[in-house]
Amino acid sequence: MIVRFNLKRLVISLLIPLAVGGLSAFITRGDMDIYKTVERPPFSPPGIVFPIVWTVLYILMGISLYLVWNNGDQYANKNNAFILFGFQLFLNFIWSPVFFSAKQFLLAFIILIVLWISVLLMIISFYRIYKPAGLLQIPYLIWLTIAGYLNIGIYLLNK
Repeated sequence: MIVRFNLKRLVISLLIPLAVGGLSAFITRGDMDIYKTVERPPFSPPGIVFPIVWTVLYILMGISLYLVWNNGDQYANKNNAFILFGFQLFLNFIWSPVFFSAKQFLLAFIILIVLWISVLLMIISFYRIYKPAGLLQIPYLIWLTIAGYLNIGIYLLNK
């Protein structure tokens, strides 16, 4: 299989998750200070870690999206992969306002569980189309697992 580089697709693929993540952060910008004031479970990372990790994860999402978009044209399930990508990105977007702005920690945890499942399904879908695209999303799933631990811990410690 000959893989052609498509700069336009790469830029679009990177901009989509970075813009969604940036918009979510912008909406909740003042509310994120709550992380400093709530009881947190053991091994909670310092707040500075989150924007760094999320930026890397959004870039990996964009690269994965590009790899699926630019490869595997013979796969009929590519549209399903795009739908899963959009759905998980939507859940990712709404989690921050629910957690930080609305302070609905239990609802945020439920959203996170659905997000985790949707990311797992996206990984499987991407992997079937183009293996590296799926593998690049494993750090995202690991981070969501950590986020789930932090989310449920904050909920339980601050009820």
